[in-house]
Amino acid sequence: RMYLYGLVGVLLVLTAEARIGNSTDLDFCTETKECLLFDLICKTDKYEVRRYDTEKWVTTEETSLFMELASMRAFKRLFKYITGANEGGKKVEMTAPVLMEIQDVEKRFWEPSYYTMSFLLPTEHQKNPPEPTDSKVKIREIPGMTVYVQSYGGWMTSMSDKKEAKTLSLALDSVGAKYRKGFHYATGYNSPMTLFNRHNEVWYAVEDEPVCPSSLS
Repeated sequence: RMYLYGLVGVLLVLTAEARIGNSTDLDFCTETKECLLFDLICKTDKYEVRRYDTEKWVTTEETSLFMELASMRAFKRLFKYITGANEGGKKVEMTAPVLMEIQDVEKRFWEPSYYTMSFLLPTEHQKNPPEPTDSKVKIREIPGMTVYVQSYGGWMTSMSDKKEAKTLSLALDSVGAKYRKGFHYATGYNSPMTLFNRHNEVWYAVEDEPVCPSSLS
């Protein structure tokens, strides 16, 4: 039986406060002091529905034939920002997750894809973040959103991301869930130096009311 959780979602939106918080509030966010927190609306054996608040991020765009190359270039650019490539040369604490927007459009193999990578700004810099000195780096406010989420371990690669995104989209299609198509978010919670117990996620933005199969009556 299908249940819509719209009322719960509305109530969470109305009562939510700042949602950047202590990493100890999330079992899978273990490498930074602060993490992006969320309200869990519902959960199935295939995906979760989460509500995130509006927050400021530092972001950059990259084009490449390969996600791995785009990710490396974008990460390096953003890492320079948080280590002092900004007005005032301020050090900005690293947070999690790292968010990357990826296109889902079909293209010829020689056509590059567009990627947007973002680092969440910590609480200290949410109101007045230092301006980037690199013109390719921007401060961006990402509006609050409700997302369908599927988690997976191991390394995030172009192949693993495509596989997990496809699995999630098929699960959503099978229950008639409406979500924004044409792109998805790939999120990572670990340093590139972390070899084991990695945590990654695929997000699709919810359209209309979130759907979860449930045994609740």
